[in-house]
Amino acid sequence: MPSRKQSDAAAAADGGPKYPIESVDNVLRLLLMVAEHGQVRVSEAGAELGTAVSTAHRLLAMLAYHGFVVQDPDSKAYKAGHVLLRIGLSTVHNLDIRTLLHPFLEELRDETGETVHAAVLQGNQVLYIDCEESPMALRVASRVGTLTLAHCTSVGKAWLACESDDFLRGLYPSPQLPALTEGSITSRAALMTELAEVRRLGYSHNEGESEVGVGSVSCAVRDRDGKPAAAVSVAVPLARMTPDRWGVLAKSVQRTCRAAAQTLP
Repeated sequence: MPSRKQSDAAAAADGGPKYPIESVDNVLRLLLMVAEHGQVRVSEAGAELGTAVSTAHRLLAMLAYHGFVVQDPDSKAYKAGHVLLRIGLSTVHNLDIRTLLHPFLEELRDETGETVHAAVLQGNQVLYIDCEESPMALRVASRVGTLTLAHCTSVGKAWLACESDDFLRGLYPSPQLPALTEGSITSRAALMTELAEVRRLGYSHNEGESEVGVGSVSCAVRDRDGKPAAAVSVAVPLARMTPDRWGVLAKSVQRTCRAAAQTLP
């Protein structure tokens, strides 16, 4: 077995770093695997790295802790987490969901006069990937790049309503859910009941559940297989919301999401 000095010398001779660190190398290789294959199972990671499965599991768990990967509750495979997506959003501008949706967000903002967001599900949270802010002085500010508990947001509920009950039970193994405000849903049973209503109506709403004084209406943008590609919301200060306006905004969001879905590859 070559010595540490011999291994370092070999790496340097191959054009690699003069003093390679094996654990860092393994982590970077894992990230490349996720980027290339979309998802990685622990056994596959161990085989690719030439390490024990337990070692691969610890490396993936650390990446998950820092948000670089997230474990799918059904397949148990690891896929890109919110940190990788945030890095990607800062550099990728061609033919991603954000680019495809942006013109529709602008139109919806102009139509409603309110702040419009697009978001994607990351584990049990939503990541806001794009926004067009309302021109009004009193408005909901952009949340782009932030994560929020999915069950406390209308974009999250719009996405979750597209998923199966088995997926939801895997995503929420505990019958109790954390809250962000006094209006947040705090039980899995209540969430399942509301998601059934979202499926019936075709849109979701949020009334002070993620932030006091803020309401929103959302709908999912589904791909050709019916899977959610993103969720779009119109967010409004509740001081400006009227009973009749919920339905008006819902129709606008639904119309926008249907049009956006037609542009998906």
